[in-house]
Amino acid sequence: MIRRWLSTADVVRWWGEPEAQYELVSGDLDHPDMDQFIVSLDGRPFGYIQTYALSTWNQGFGEHPAGTRGIDQFIGEPDMIGCGHGSNFIRRFVDELLRDGIPRVVTDPDPANTRAVRAYEKAGFRGERMVDTPDGHALLMVRNP
Repeated sequence: MIRRWLSTADVVRWWGEPEAQYELVSGDLDHPDMDQFIVSLDGRPFGYIQTYALSTWNQGFGEHPAGTRGIDQFIGEPDMIGCGHGSNFIRRFVDELLRDGIPRVVTDPDPANTRAVRAYEKAGFRGERMVDTPDGHALLMVRNP
């Protein structure tokens, strides 16, 4: 299912080459600093979200409180895009992380991905600054408790 989702046009546009991304995602399944989840609605899987210890990945994001987590996500079912599901599941997921004591959650969408930026804003994130990543320029977005 993940392999199929990584091959959809919208996911390829923002995540890149499907097979390389599948290797990265599946290669991190047992990593202690990475947690991965399938997102479902009414029993129908439609998306993916991962959260990781920022101190393990993306050190180029500057200073953040110890324990800060990063997130990445996508909607893999094309008919579920543009329905408000992204901002809803992101908000609920991050609300739970913050309730569990995570001091901050960050994400780094491509600034040209206006749909993702809007979804993160609706989920309570605010744009902080541009950062350089291995994939190019990104907008660092932050959500605090």
